Amino acid sequence: MAVNLTANAIAAIIAGDVNSKPLVQILDIKLIAAAAQPKERYRLLLSDAVSSQHAMLATQLSDRVKSGQVRKGSVVQLIDYICTSSQNRKIIVVLNMETIIPECEIIGNPKSLVESDSTAQKLLPNSSLDHSTRVSNNRFNAQNPGQSLQSFPPTVQPPYQPPPNYRNHGPMLKNDAPARIIPITALNPYQGRWAIKARVTAKGDMRRYNNARGDGKVFSFDLLDSDGGEIRVTCFNAVVDRFYDAIEIGKVYLISKGSLKPAQKNFNHLKNEWEIFLETTSTVELCPEEDGSIPRQQFSFRPISEIENAENNSILDVIGIVISVNPSVPIMRKNGMETQRRILNLKDGSGKSVELTLWGEFCNREGQKLKEMIDSGSFPVLAVKAGKVNDFNGKSIGSISSTQLFIDPDFPEACGLRNWFDRGGKNVASVSISREIIPGGSKNEIRKTVSQIKDEGLGRSDKPDWVMVKATISFIKTDTFCYTACPLMIGDRQCNKKVTKPGNMWTCDRCNQEFEECDYRYLLQAQIQDHTGLTWVTAFQESGEEILGCSAKELYSLKYEEQDDDKFGGIIRSRLFNQYLFRLKIKEEMYGDEQRVKITIVKADNVNRSSESRYMLDLISKFTR
Repeated sequence: MAVNLTANAIAAIIAGDVNSKPLVQILDIKLIAAAAQPKERYRLLLSDAVSSQHAMLATQLSDRVKSGQVRKGSVVQLIDYICTSSQNRKIIVVLNMETIIPECEIIGNPKSLVESDSTAQKLLPNSSLDHSTRVSNNRFNAQNPGQSLQSFPPTVQPPYQPPPNYRNHGPMLKNDAPARIIPITALNPYQGRWAIKARVTAKGDMRRYNNARGDGKVFSFDLLDSDGGEIRVTCFNAVVDRFYDAIEIGKVYLISKGSLKPAQKNFNHLKNEWEIFLETTSTVELCPEEDGSIPRQQFSFRPISEIENAENNSILDVIGIVISVNPSVPIMRKNGMETQRRILNLKDGSGKSVELTLWGEFCNREGQKLKEMIDSGSFPVLAVKAGKVNDFNGKSIGSISSTQLFIDPDFPEACGLRNWFDRGGKNVASVSISREIIPGGSKNEIRKTVSQIKDEGLGRSDKPDWVMVKATISFIKTDTFCYTACPLMIGDRQCNKKVTKPGNMWTCDRCNQEFEECDYRYLLQAQIQDHTGLTWVTAFQESGEEILGCSAKELYSLKYEEQDDDKFGGIIRSRLFNQYLFRLKIKEEMYGDEQRVKITIVKADNVNRSSESRYMLDLISKFTR
């Protein structure tokens, strides 16, 4: 068998060649066992029949080793590759290659390349490289005994010559050639020189921190390139000062000279095992001309019905119609900083709806705009990029620092959702997957009357019963309609425990902290009735806001601070004898030495006349069958 390998290919690659696409042979393959590596990685020993050199195989090519496409003895053509330094040693990183001969006997007598100035000068004279050396081997491949002698002509470009700008500069061991642009998916820590061209799709706020090493500041931004690759870039301290104001969402940049480290998946939701950390030597250049090949954003929308089974704290994209927006309320974090919270509801064609909790600036920016649109009678489409799943009291979605909201976007998914909603989806009943909804959720669709709650003994089993009741509010208790609550945050949840004011400061026994202002949360006692009877129910914060249309703090201020009894009484009277579709949780609890059935309003929806008419017509049709 006669095979032509590209002469002096190893020396040329080490000297900076990235274009000659040489033909080389793989002498050895070893799996690198490193627990810190997110994926398996292989080390190769490459030969050009005279010299050999170690190389790293990009993780996206690992499957070729596992499948046997690449093995010891394979003759391959390097398509994309680069040489970098690692621990003062040169190493070749193979980003893409093609197998020419799957298996072949060792060609020539290759020896490890000695990296010295004299050796490099000898291997790379100013004249062009030597012609390819043909090495013949009459021993046949073990898998093809008896095969006739075949000649494999080289499938490589002409021998490598240094680019004009770098001739007569002596040995190019420093590799001063400009870094070439590579896809984000090809990035790995073994590349010493690289550049990526990508669009900024998200930019986080600058945050300050304090740890054992002192104070600092940090911010991150996300990139998307024309191949769909995504990666997060993080800057610290002095690097923040250089790049924070220069980075703009939607702009395209050329970025190089950063270091790659394993992505922290607790904080990084992008589908990339690496994260870029910019340094003082890094470069970020704005591309003045728009690049239409790079999309402005990349989504992976999940139907709301699938969110019900999503893992807690997972990050996902969702799109839906906004059907309600609650008022924005102030929340005190445990660090003493105040923030805003606003809850809204989304529905889609899957028959389910979900709560979306907006935090901070989202409340006053997109949240206020959505509230005004809902109040004007329109139901906007909202696309959520990078929302966080919460499984406390059912499944809900919350905004995080990297979340992006798109109101009435010009996406195909948004247009399809709008058409569905306008052609009848508006009147289609949906079941919420949020707030105290048990797995399976089928009981939430069981319709009962008020008298059936007692007659059927609901709530007296080990688990609570969940039912839907269409009823009217006939009485609201106004002497104790709310309680003073702790405003501090424990993680991503508000404490909400009852607080007392023994002196000038409010005190929370649970948090063991004092603060000047407390929160006010609904603890509403009311009577509801239908044509079969009446019963007492309790409504907490969210359901209380749905019924009364304002926050507990606002109502408390009217009654006790402004002492405007007329306005306070007007709000209460306006809610009496209004009909709602209540979602109720019914559970027997111990009060002192007595067992009582407690009925809690989980959600209060205004009755949709169209949906309710269809429900009643369906009941009538069942009776007439």
